[in-house]
Amino acid sequence: MKKDFLCLSDWTASELEAIFELCRDLKAKTKARTAHRLLEGQTLAMIFEKSSTRTRISFEVGMFQLGGHALFLHSGTTQMGRGEPIKDTARVMSGYCDGIMIRTYSQAAVEELARISAIPVINGLTDLYHPCQIMADLFTVIEHKSNYRDLTYCWIGDGNNMANSWINAASVFGFELRVATPKGYEPDAEVMARAKKAGAKILYTKDPAEAACGADVLNTDVWASMGQEAEQQEREKAFVGYQINDELVARANDDCVVMHCLPAHRGEEITDSVIEGKHSIIFAEAENRLHVQKAIMATLMGVNRCS
Repeated sequence: MKKDFLCLSDWTASELEAIFELCRDLKAKTKARTAHRLLEGQTLAMIFEKSSTRTRISFEVGMFQLGGHALFLHSGTTQMGRGEPIKDTARVMSGYCDGIMIRTYSQAAVEELARISAIPVINGLTDLYHPCQIMADLFTVIEHKSNYRDLTYCWIGDGNNMANSWINAASVFGFELRVATPKGYEPDAEVMARAKKAGAKILYTKDPAEAACGADVLNTDVWASMGQEAEQQEREKAFVGYQINDELVARANDDCVVMHCLPAHRGEEITDSVIEGKHSIIFAEAENRLHVQKAIMATLMGVNRCS
């Protein structure tokens, strides 16, 4: 039976840690230029409704390194862009390809695609979740701080898809998470309620300084995500004080690390000095998108695929 990668909370901690182990092995092989063609002859369809840099490049390069092929499909150039039902696209792609990665707006659309498709579906981003990014983030933390479950994580900024995915991660792995957002920009209420019902250790506050105090990992994202550009000025006013800067980093632990999923608006949600500073692991985090997603694809699409 095929399995999809739509949301972290669909997976157990042990299943996700197995992906981290495979990621470690694949990254080592990549650095050593050792062949690891686990998906020889397979094809991944990549559907994009939202623009992309890291997602497209990492999945396309990842499939090449795994011995397969990736097809870039902008939704506007496919029949999906002309109103073809998702269930029809899912059936057709299931006959052509071995897996689908989709980067779009609606989580419901991704879930419908996965439900109808006979091949694995990977959520490359929706407005609700960004699970591949969180896996890369956590793997990067593991590389820098091996006992990652005992750390205190901090999310400062918009309660967006990244914040929702960090809440899911806290629920699955059991680490402490602090979330600080302005009023009116809270994370999804249902996501938070499910996590708390599952016993997740989450502190929600409107005070960034409270969230950052003694934290091990600081994380943020742009204040206006794709599709919210018209709200940029309004959001800039609402998010005053929610910038990760040197003063805020100083409130965290001395050996804290700082992450950002990129692209960053330097001088808005995070300062240039923090991005380029000693605590930043942002570009290691970006590179790990490649290695983590290869491990996810190999797990879902490989000969010993998850069942």
